[in-house]
Amino acid sequence: MAVREILLLGNPKLFEICEPVQETQLGQIKPIIQDLYDTLMAFREKYNAGRAIAAPQIGAMKRVVYMRVDKPVVFINPALDLKSTEMMELWDDCMSFPDLLVKVHRHQKCRITYRDENWNEQSMTLEGDLSELLQHEVDHLDGILAVQRAIDDKSFALRSQRQFLNGERKTE
Repeated sequence: MAVREILLLGNPKLFEICEPVQETQLGQIKPIIQDLYDTLMAFREKYNAGRAIAAPQIGAMKRVVYMRVDKPVVFINPALDLKSTEMMELWDDCMSFPDLLVKVHRHQKCRITYRDENWNEQSMTLEGDLSELLQHEVDHLDGILAVQRAIDDKSFALRSQRQFLNGERKTE
């Protein structure tokens, strides 16, 4: 459909909680899913990064996440549960602030339950970087940004300064 503008840090819409998708709205969601794909691919082309994008990042205030790692996966009304007590520390980044890295803690493992594009209930257990990625995206649906999860007041860095950082850097 179209590459959409990604809302940037400072836009108040990024702090809004998204509405759940109703089964009767599936037809209305399909163009949003296509726009998420198009926008993610354009971001990858420009920044050589990007694994997933949440609908509010393009101004669509619905609980939808599009992920493309090995294959595309659409998460409608995703919910995270069974979060591990084991945490990981990492430098997180976001399409809504592409030049900023934020050090956060995330659960090492979690389960996500969701509806797919055909409204079938699905679940998947995630570990490591995929666990972190989906926690980041579900946060977007709840109006929470990585900057709000910063470990402390020294947990911010410009991408251009990453040679000075300790720990892994993850890409949204």
